[in-house]
Amino acid sequence: MVQFAHFNFNVLDVERSTAFYREALGLQVVRTVERPGFILQYLGDGTTDFTLELTQLFDRTEPYNLGENEFHLAFRTDEFETLHRKHESMGVICFENAGMGIYFISDPDGYWIEIVPQR
Repeated sequence: MVQFAHFNFNVLDVERSTAFYREALGLQVVRTVERPGFILQYLGDGTTDFTLELTQLFDRTEPYNLGENEFHLAFRTDEFETLHRKHESMGVICFENAGMGIYFISDPDGYWIEIVPQR
C-alpha cells in the first residue's frame, strides 16, 4: 500500500510562510524539525493526516525559481465564499476561473494554492 504523506515547498522565511498559511487557510504547525542549516515545519489542516512541509535552508538568500509555476497545491472548502472574501481582502488572489468556480492564491514565495468549493 502507498499513501500520501506530505508535500514540500522550499521557502525563504519559514515564520513568514507559516503565518501566511495560518491566516489564509487556518493551517497549524503539527511538527518542527530543526537541524544545522535548515528547519522543516509541517502544517496540518486538523482533519486529515496530509501535511504541507515548509523547508527553509538557512544559507538560501535569493527567491526560488518556480519556472512557469505549472504546479499547485489545492484545498477544498465548504466556506468558499467566506474564504474568497478573506483572500480578496488580503490581496492574495492571483487568478480566478469563474467558469470552473475556482480561484488561486499566491503565498509569500510565489507558490499557487487552488481553492475549490466543496461539491
